[in-house]
Amino acid sequence: MLLGYCYKLRPNHHQSEKIDEWINLLRATYNWSLRDRIDTYYQRYCCGQYCDLQTKAVITPLVCLIGGASGEPWRENGKKRSPVEIQITNLPSLKKARPWYKDIDSTVLQQNLKQLNTAFDNFFKGRGFPKFKNRSRFRSFTYSMGVKLKGNKIYLPKLGWMKFYNSRPIPDGFKIKSVTVRKKADGYYVSLRIEDKSIPAFPVKNLEEIQTITGLDMGLGKLVYCSDKSAIDNPKFATNKTAKRLQKIRQRRVSRKNKYSKNKQKAQQRLSRFQHKIAVKREAYQWQTAKKIVDKSDSIAVEDLQISNMIKRCKPKYDEKTGRFLKNGQSAKRALNRLIADASWYSLTQKIEYMAAKSGKIVLRVNPRCTSQQCSVCHHIDPANREGEKFLCMNCGHIDDANFQASLNIKNKAINQYQLNIKNRTSSKKKCGDKVGRDLPEPKQLTLFETPTNELTLDKRKHHYARMSKRSEPGNLLRQLDLFDQENNPRNSATL
Repeated sequence: MLLGYCYKLRPNHHQSEKIDEWINLLRATYNWSLRDRIDTYYQRYCCGQYCDLQTKAVITPLVCLIGGASGEPWRENGKKRSPVEIQITNLPSLKKARPWYKDIDSTVLQQNLKQLNTAFDNFFKGRGFPKFKNRSRFRSFTYSMGVKLKGNKIYLPKLGWMKFYNSRPIPDGFKIKSVTVRKKADGYYVSLRIEDKSIPAFPVKNLEEIQTITGLDMGLGKLVYCSDKSAIDNPKFATNKTAKRLQKIRQRRVSRKNKYSKNKQKAQQRLSRFQHKIAVKREAYQWQTAKKIVDKSDSIAVEDLQISNMIKRCKPKYDEKTGRFLKNGQSAKRALNRLIADASWYSLTQKIEYMAAKSGKIVLRVNPRCTSQQCSVCHHIDPANREGEKFLCMNCGHIDDANFQASLNIKNKAINQYQLNIKNRTSSKKKCGDKVGRDLPEPKQLTLFETPTNELTLDKRKHHYARMSKRSEPGNLLRQLDLFDQENNPRNSATL
C-alpha cells in the first residue's frame, strides 16, 4: 500500500535560505537540460528523413535520438543510453565546472533530471511539450534516499535536522520511498511517500456488488446537486464580495510599486498569502464535501466534463467590410469562467475518487451530453425544456429544478451504461422502530361534538411552548427565575 503524508516544516533562517538557493540552482539545471535535449535532437537528424520534436513526424531509427542529450550515448557493454542517463552521467563534470552544485545532494540532482524525462514521456503520450520553468513554476525538489524521522524532527541530507508539525504519526511498518520539499506562500512543506508491501491496496467493489448509486451534477449556485434531492452549498471562497474586494486592493498595491523593488516583493507576498489562504479553505471544504458524498451510497456517478474547454476564450468575430472586431460575449463569459475556476470541479472529483477508493467504492463517469435537457419521467430531450434553473418538459409537463433533473439523468445513464442491478429502496424492509414522516399515521379528523383528548393536543402544546420560549426545547419558562422565585414555583412544589 502506498500513502502520502504532508507536513509543514519549521526550518531556521540558515536552512530556509539554503532551500531557496537549491531551488534556484535546480531550476537553472532543469532549463539548461531542456535546452540541451532540444538542441542535441536537432543536431542528430538525417537530412531528408527526420522527426520534428514539436509535431512528432517521422523518426529516423539510426541517428535520431528522441529528445537526445549531449554526451556519450554508448555504454561500455555496447548498449545505448537513454537521454536521462546521459545527463545523469554528466553530473560529476557539472560539479567540477560549477563547484557550488556540490552543496546539493546527488539524489536531488538526479530526481530533477528524471522529472524532465517524465515531462518528455508525457509529451509523447499526447500531452503538452515541456516548458521552461520560471520562479513561480519551479518551487520543489525531491529526495530518493537518506531521509530519517525521529519524533517531530526530520533529517534531510545536506540540510540537517529540521523540525516539523507532526500533525499525524506515520503508521507502523511503513517505509519512506521519497520525500519532496515544497515552498509555498506561507512557508515550506514536506510530502512523504510511504509504502508497506505487506498491506494490500484498497479493495475495489465490482459492478455486480453495487446496490445503490448517487448521481452528481456540478453547479455554481450550489456546488453539487445530488439525485436524492439534496444539495451542497457553494461558499465561493474567491468570488464573494469580500474576497474580490480584498484581492483587488492587494493587486492594486502590487501594480503601484516600483519594478524589482523590495516593497513590490513584500506586496506580492501579501497577495500570495491571501490567495493561498483561499486555496486552503477551498481544499478543506472539498474534503468534507467528498466525505459526505461518498457516505451516501455504494457508487457515485459524475459527468466526464472537459473543464479546460469550458473556460476557453470565445472565438473572435470581426467585420469583413471594416476589418474591426465585433462583440463575441467574452466579457460576459469572463465572470462565468471565474466561477467555474473557483468551484474547482476537477479537484473535487479527484477527492471524491480518492475517498471512494479508500472506502472500497467506485466512481462512474458518464457522457454529459443532454443531461440537463432530458426529462427523467418521459425521457424527452428538447433544449426548450430548460430555462435557466427551471425545468418544464414540453412533452409531459413535468416540472422540477433543472440541476436535480440533471443529477437524475446522470444516475440513469450510469445504470444503463454499466448495466447495474440497483436495489429498489421502496421494496426494502424497514427496520423496527425506524419511522419516516410518510409512515406516521394521519391526524384524526374530529366530528362536530367530539372532545379532543390529550393525545391529540400534545403536539399542539409542544409546538406552542417551543414557539413562545427563547430556546428550542419545549416547556421552558419565558423568563429566568431567581432562587426565591423557584421556591414559589408551582412546578417545583408539585414535584416535591
